[in-house]
Amino acid sequence: MSKPQKAEAVMSLKSINPASGKVLATFEPYNDAYIAAAVELSEKAFYTHRQTGIQDRAEKMRAVAALLESHKERHALTITREMGKTLASARAEVEKCALGCRFYADNAARFLEDQFIKMEGAEAFVRYLPLGPLLAIMPWNFPYWQVFRFAAPAIMAGNTVLLKHASNVPQCALAIEDVFREAGLGEGVFQILLIGSDQVGQLIDDSRVRGVTLTGSEGAGRAVASRAALNIKKTVLELGGSDAFIVMPSADIDHAVSCAVTGRIQNAGQSCIAAKRFIIHSSVYEVFREKMIAAFESLKVGDPEEEGVDLGPLSSAQAVDDLEALVEQSIEAGAVRVCGAKRIEGEGFFFRPGLLEDIPREAPAYSEELFGPVGLLFAVGDLDDAVLLANDTRFGLGSAIFTTDQDEMERAINGLEAGATFVNKVVASDPRLPFGGVKASGYGRELAEEGIREFMNIKTVVSA
Repeated sequence: MSKPQKAEAVMSLKSINPASGKVLATFEPYNDAYIAAAVELSEKAFYTHRQTGIQDRAEKMRAVAALLESHKERHALTITREMGKTLASARAEVEKCALGCRFYADNAARFLEDQFIKMEGAEAFVRYLPLGPLLAIMPWNFPYWQVFRFAAPAIMAGNTVLLKHASNVPQCALAIEDVFREAGLGEGVFQILLIGSDQVGQLIDDSRVRGVTLTGSEGAGRAVASRAALNIKKTVLELGGSDAFIVMPSADIDHAVSCAVTGRIQNAGQSCIAAKRFIIHSSVYEVFREKMIAAFESLKVGDPEEEGVDLGPLSSAQAVDDLEALVEQSIEAGAVRVCGAKRIEGEGFFFRPGLLEDIPREAPAYSEELFGPVGLLFAVGDLDDAVLLANDTRFGLGSAIFTTDQDEMERAINGLEAGATFVNKVVASDPRLPFGGVKASGYGRELAEEGIREFMNIKTVVSA
């Protein structure tokens, strides 16, 4: 493939350290000729890669995992310096990617084995066959994990991957590509495309690209899904979330508070499955509220490379502006600031974690996703009201309930409109569990057995 050239009329991609606001590196987007050559190479690689034995792919995927682990510190620093999460959480992200690679190396053969069906007078089975080159459009908030949780099953299934990563994490994208290359995967099996969002349409339109997965905003999801639909092309969307976190009187309040804080501030609150709306039974509301205030006010915000820091900066100046605007507009509409929830002036893109309460329905905080460390407190009289409030959103990604009452657990599991309900635990993704949402949070599933089968030709075979 020829050397990438600058794309016409597309802005440079900048890697900026959110802790300082300083530019780390600048990259020129690849031009149309390079994109076309990359797709051609991906298709060519597919016809070779799909013929490799699944055990050979598993060996390569285990090599990917080993490389991630052996260079964990380097990868963690790349993540921290490019998008701002703490070094401890960046290390954990790299470790999780290695875990995901090994999970699919160990289980892909079982997930994709022929499924035999009993029929009279015929032999029938279902075979899972790869589709071809797949386009992955991935976000910045988990710049390694979001990529690996798609790429590991896709590659193990025999597909090839073209990655359009978020424009603010180009160094993460390049580092991931190097890992797959060093692990011995064939040329073209995994390629990154340093391109702007306005160059994505031509990839979706290309008949050689057989499917598209996106993790991102609702707007991006609509644009990608509609473009793919015009091309009758399979998509999986993982979009925003405004996860409900219900606490009932029987809950262990200290445990619930600990989980609430962890769930809200993970990744500086920049997670689709972060706990965002804390729906608390009125009988325990005040004690929960006071413990949350104390916990939030004790959080340490600072340089994400320093050990002991709880939260680093938000990802960008725009992220701070957007979060501040939603908070202030909500307060103008009648919400009350309990603590924090303010921009931290000075170098870098820092935001003080905080809480809002008495949030009216017309306030932006009631209906919009606050992508940052601001929690929303609501008091309810019973579980029915809690579930109604939890479902009063266009989102439906994750949810949690804290209770020791078995009946309440069952009612919440059946009643909450979300892709997952965690009981007495913080919502989290795991390679062993299907991940995805309903309503405006998207469709399709990643991870587990369901995830690897999303981009397969599920072929029925019948013989007399």
